[in-house]
Amino acid sequence: MSDFDFPDDLLELERAAWAAMQAGTLTVDQATAVQGRITAYAAEAGLDRYTVEMVLKKAVWHAG
Repeated sequence: MSDFDFPDDLLELERAAWAAMQAGTLTVDQATAVQGRITAYAAEAGLDRYTVEMVLKKAVWHAG
């Protein structure tokens, strides 16, 4: 499940959203942008959106 090749723009959106969540400043617009890009990427790649979101969050939230 870790063999995803996420586009840079999607990774940047998720990283920014994660930083905003940690700072308590995440906006609805920001969250909507991330969800929209996740949905678009999943459709482009022929993947399940929920799986894409789970793997993306794991990659960004637990990067180290």
